Amino acid sequence: MTKLTIRRPDDWHLHLRDGAMLEGVIGDTSRHFARAIIMPNLVPPVVTCADARAYRERIVRAIPAGDRFEPLMTLYLTEHTSPDDVEEGWKSGLIAAVKLYPAGATTNSHGGVRDMDKAMPVLERMAKIGLNLCVHGEVTTPEVDIFDREAVFIETVLDPLRRRLPDLKITMEHVTTEDGVNYVRAADRNLAASITTHHLIINRNAILVGGIKPHYYCLPVAKREKHRVALRAAATSGDARFFLGTDSAPHVDPLKECACGCAGIYTSVNTMSCLAHVFEQEGALDRLEAFASLNGPAWYGLPVNEETITLVRRDAPVAFPEKIETGAGPVTVFDPMFPLHWDVA
Repeated sequence: MTKLTIRRPDDWHLHLRDGAMLEGVIGDTSRHFARAIIMPNLVPPVVTCADARAYRERIVRAIPAGDRFEPLMTLYLTEHTSPDDVEEGWKSGLIAAVKLYPAGATTNSHGGVRDMDKAMPVLERMAKIGLNLCVHGEVTTPEVDIFDREAVFIETVLDPLRRRLPDLKITMEHVTTEDGVNYVRAADRNLAASITTHHLIINRNAILVGGIKPHYYCLPVAKREKHRVALRAAATSGDARFFLGTDSAPHVDPLKECACGCAGIYTSVNTMSCLAHVFEQEGALDRLEAFASLNGPAWYGLPVNEETITLVRRDAPVAFPEKIETGAGPVTVFDPMFPLHWDVA
């Protein structure tokens, strides 16, 4: 196959940041993607509908002229989030989900939830009205090894929550382990998972072998090879419970290349080319549309996009920039460590 036309894809987990960074990166998403679930972990975070409305307006103003792109807003769950505010945002169409960050789990998550009992009034309301909870599925207790955080979260937080609120619709965002894949597959309802571009391509060796490589450092951190293999099997399976959420997360190079570098990999520039490569390797190009364009809308109760994009396989490798320049500073683009031959026509 040398040409593939699919419905225009959506990104169900995206960091756009704000200000000059927002203006510098949004075009890399709006060029190919019709919609994206926008992460709320700004400084300060997006915790109320008023915050979400103001942030959405800033995003819309930054969309390049001629691009058709819809930001799907989320609220940052805290122990003080108002159930009434959440319900109002959902019913008005302003918000598409609420995001659970365990405190300290990732970038700007220090204001996240420490005591799940304090968040129960909101979660109970969400279960009642059918609003989706997106979870960063890791525990942050210091005695748990960073490579085991997801598995322990499933056992100690997620499974008890689902038993307590079986009607709550939950997305395990950026699932990274075989444990997570198997847990989603075992669920009979109300559970799905997004998978990132980079976790389909790298394992933890990419970060550590031959010297520390900060531009492969992300949270959740890349795991052993067996977990990457499980993610690829899930993404290319056609199972409607798995869909694309890039978790593309720009940081300027000085904040990545330092003694305590930020977590995040910037993949918006070349995600579709990377995905086509992965699905071709797995003999599953016919299932790329389901993963990138169909499964996510079905889960979120939205129509699929009517527009299409066409991917073309070039003989020569496609040249992508090593870095992009933003008003906030340079951002390094994800390098999959192999030549990319698929390009969006």
